Amino acid sequence: MNRVLITSAIPYINGIKHLGNLVGSQLPADLYARYNRCRGREVMFICATDEHGTPAELAAAKAGKPVAEFCAEMHEVQAEIARGFRLSFDNFGRSSSPQNHKLTQHFAGKLADNGFIEEVSEKQVYSNADGRFLPDRYIEGECPNCGYDGARGDQCENCTKQLDPTDLINPRSAISGSTDLEVRETKHLYLKQSAMKDKLDAWIDQKSDWPVLTTSIAKKWLHDGDGLQDRGITRDLDWGVPVKKGGEDWPGMEGKVFYVWFDAPIEYIAATAELADEKGEGPEFWERWWRTDKGADDVRYVQFMGKDNVPFHTLSFPATIMGSQEPWKLVDYIKSFNYLNYDGGQFSTSKGRGVFMDQALSILPADYWRWWLLSHAPENSDSEFTWENFQTSVNKDLADVLGNFVSRVTKFCRSKFSEAVPEGGSYGDAETALIADLTTKVRAYEGHMEAMDVRKAAQELRGIWVAGNEYLQSTAPWATFKTDPDQAAAQIRLALNLIRLYAVLSAPFIPDASETLRAAMDTDMDWPGDVAEALDTLKPGHAFTVPENLFAKIADEQREEWQERFAGTRD
Repeated sequence: MNRVLITSAIPYINGIKHLGNLVGSQLPADLYARYNRCRGREVMFICATDEHGTPAELAAAKAGKPVAEFCAEMHEVQAEIARGFRLSFDNFGRSSSPQNHKLTQHFAGKLADNGFIEEVSEKQVYSNADGRFLPDRYIEGECPNCGYDGARGDQCENCTKQLDPTDLINPRSAISGSTDLEVRETKHLYLKQSAMKDKLDAWIDQKSDWPVLTTSIAKKWLHDGDGLQDRGITRDLDWGVPVKKGGEDWPGMEGKVFYVWFDAPIEYIAATAELADEKGEGPEFWERWWRTDKGADDVRYVQFMGKDNVPFHTLSFPATIMGSQEPWKLVDYIKSFNYLNYDGGQFSTSKGRGVFMDQALSILPADYWRWWLLSHAPENSDSEFTWENFQTSVNKDLADVLGNFVSRVTKFCRSKFSEAVPEGGSYGDAETALIADLTTKVRAYEGHMEAMDVRKAAQELRGIWVAGNEYLQSTAPWATFKTDPDQAAAQIRLALNLIRLYAVLSAPFIPDASETLRAAMDTDMDWPGDVAEALDTLKPGHAFTVPENLFAKIADEQREEWQERFAGTRD
């Protein structure tokens, strides 16, 4: 496929996210987007802020602002932080957009027309202390399945069992802590997911290439216990997409909004439509990515998310798409991630424990974080951020291996030849062996990137950097120069071309450093087809500049200070 559609799970609007959130969706999605652009493919990379539901209302109330104003401000904050991490979204949209209102109401209408929506009179929990119905996730109590005391009314995060608020033992309001709760009757719309269980099951069975983490979670929700349940798609709230059927009033649903889980994934489509409107393009701009009758049948659609989002993206959102009975693009591949823990415990937004995205950028540039997070991505199991490991990885991988190579080669060439690629000499056995080794490594790197094996790709890239250092050590051009300047020139010429190769291959992981190297070498960024040809791109006489220190090492004193600063209190 030469066209790739990429979506990252959209972050809640109610605060700045920590590094665990970043590595679980947006950052690996950006890695994949950048890689595909490097390979010359047409990419549409979409994300947005998830702005509806009680979390937004409560955060706005805490900030003392109208919810619409709060969401607009926080969207800009999150967008700016995303730019700081060099997340290369084609559009970073908003789920509160008019486009998402329209599409959400459209899907609801189609689902109703096709018999997949049911009106249900149900009993919901009302908090007398808070004076409101409590959404599922704002009721806490003991899980009836595993006994975990912090289970929410929609799901137990400990055992992942899907719950209803009335299932909880000793429930309490997550807003006020009050146990003065009562059950009142109200009417809501339900998506009849159970009617699509067999179709969803067969669709997931076709995805033999999906990560085990993705399919195992989906299958668990499909088959464990009572299996896939119908799910409410409306709530008694003020802030959200008003419940309408294709834009028309929905009798009996006045004053209600669609539940945030229903409208949030539809924002992937809406954010693409937002981009079309910003560009002054017609609907064909975004439909060619999302409708198979408008050209999306030749698109490969890949989603990135943490494991907690898998059920909604393998079951509920596909049920919405399938149930519309319209030719919308279904996801081809879901890359899911486990959790990143923090320094002997867990990241905690409420306790301010861990490093949050804005704080990270305040102490080190984006590439430092990008490299560590991606090279330690929690793919097959949970992983843990420790300051000691972070310091070691930055100092060894970025400063000692990559940065030192660039510094030694460029400064030696400037000192002994000039700030231009030297001529003279010819390649021998060492160079032939290096090119053969790098050819194998580059092809392996491509394979890992195509497969979205993030950690394996990082290991292979580091191996490519290491190969250059080993070549430099074994040939020792500084020693060769004393007896055979021409041969030293050939060795340095190859090494300078290696810097260019590193700039190209490293761009998805560390884009700022990559651009620094590209500018220093004054070169194009064509992806290496034939590695031997790629290493002959910079010809004798091609001018370059010696870049500033690519990566500074992290001192023990810095590490200790940061470890103490981020132990548990948000600045």
